[in-house]
Amino acid sequence: MIIGIGVDVVDLARFERATLRTPGVLTRLFAESEQWEGGVRRSLSSLAARFAAKEAVIKAIGDSTGVRWHDMAVVSDGLRNPAIEVYNALADIVAARGITSIHLSVSHDAGIAIAYVIAEGHGVQSAGGVK
Repeated sequence: MIIGIGVDVVDLARFERATLRTPGVLTRLFAESEQWEGGVRRSLSSLAARFAAKEAVIKAIGDSTGVRWHDMAVVSDGLRNPAIEVYNALADIVAARGITSIHLSVSHDAGIAIAYVIAEGHGVQSAGGVK
């Protein structure tokens, strides 16, 4: 069952200006493993797509109470397919909402980065039914 969906778009030029204006922003938003691949810093477009993914996750989950940027990380499998790992406060929210899978798709082109997330699971019972 789909628990929630989320989508986010990041303007690459605006993201670049933010990183130049506030150099520590990348460390605040991303784990080291998200910033680097094979000893090379990821491109700003790749990082912007990861930021869009984190925003889309929050929208799909439907709650960000107590969540920090490092409570999630965008990872890739051997074929470079993106996925989300959740930790700490976000992992607690995911479990409480009955979410068992988070599906992620990201892209960047023509000055934008976009991410789409589907949160799937069994949901939780409430007085009004499953939510």
